[in-house]
Amino acid sequence: MHNRIDLIRPDAPSLAARGPRPIGVTTHEIDIHAGRTLTTEIWYPAHADTSPGTVYHTLLRDGVTPTLLHGSASRNARPAQGTAPLIVISHGYPGNRFLLGHLAESLAAKGYVVAAADHAGSTYEDQQAFDVTLVNRPLDQRGVIDGMAMLGGDLGNLVDCENVGLVGYSMGGYGALVFGGAGLAATALDHPRAGDSGALAQHLAGSDSHAALRDPRLKAIMPIGPWGNAQGMWDAAGIAQMDTPMLMMAGTSDDVSNYAAMRGLFEGAASDRYLLSFQNAGHNAAAPIPAPSESWAMSDVLGWAPFDHYADAVWDTLRMNNIAQHFAAAFMGMHLRGEALAPFLDGSWQGFAQGTALGLTLEHLPAR
Repeated sequence: MHNRIDLIRPDAPSLAARGPRPIGVTTHEIDIHAGRTLTTEIWYPAHADTSPGTVYHTLLRDGVTPTLLHGSASRNARPAQGTAPLIVISHGYPGNRFLLGHLAESLAAKGYVVAAADHAGSTYEDQQAFDVTLVNRPLDQRGVIDGMAMLGGDLGNLVDCENVGLVGYSMGGYGALVFGGAGLAATALDHPRAGDSGALAQHLAGSDSHAALRDPRLKAIMPIGPWGNAQGMWDAAGIAQMDTPMLMMAGTSDDVSNYAAMRGLFEGAASDRYLLSFQNAGHNAAAPIPAPSESWAMSDVLGWAPFDHYADAVWDTLRMNNIAQHFAAAFMGMHLRGEALAPFLDGSWQGFAQGTALGLTLEHLPAR
């Protein structure tokens, strides 16, 4: 049970159950543009004779303490035949490609190829100035799709890059909204951490560069705790340009991204959209893996226990992970594979045993 990212609680909603596919995982370097290369973990449906079990070597939030995560994937296993839609997972600031590893494994077992990059300048051991993340995050997300489309071999034959979903946590959610259509407001350029290069202007609503960022391959986004609306990154007109189908997840006590501000994104967007709220949860709602055992100790580097980077004061992390896995399976299945999973999103709590949806609210607004 030590630092496992693949556990399913007995009271988990039904679509959190492990999918039927064995999973492979491999590491790949994706060149986004000149001088910017992202180390990317790729999970995928593997050949039927694949044996489960792997260890992920990574670091804690302090950027120096090593930890081992245990999952069900098999390193460099032979990919399955057929085709599988692509889902890109984008971590927060700081984070790394394993922070949402529970969701990556869950989706791969259900027949998706999942790519999660270490966003350079945004990881635990490489925290550069914040404007690096503001400028590059939506560019990275599109670049990962481009890089996956260039894969060769059996894995390249497996991945379907014409049907793409995007899951973004915190700053990954900011990027997903920009990439999904919500161009930035002019006030974003005045943010104290926006930098003075002017590079952020390429994401302004109405700009040719933001229009060029849009990508018909992107069919659905799932922002979790998306950052930015409380900081003046968008105005109503920019939010109204967000026309990509969306399932947002948020904690009602999020003091980083601000729940009211996230609601404003949900209410103001133009797409068919859902908001899943975890009552009294903070910024760590749904996304991070359960806190590794090593994170419980005080960090001399941080001055606090890295546990706080993963855990929530009210909700059990594994419980939230399983709920996220359930709704991601329903939402992505609908939009990437045309599966008849709408009843799981109609507010009737299909798939939840009696009493196990307590503390959750699910809202829906149709496309304008």
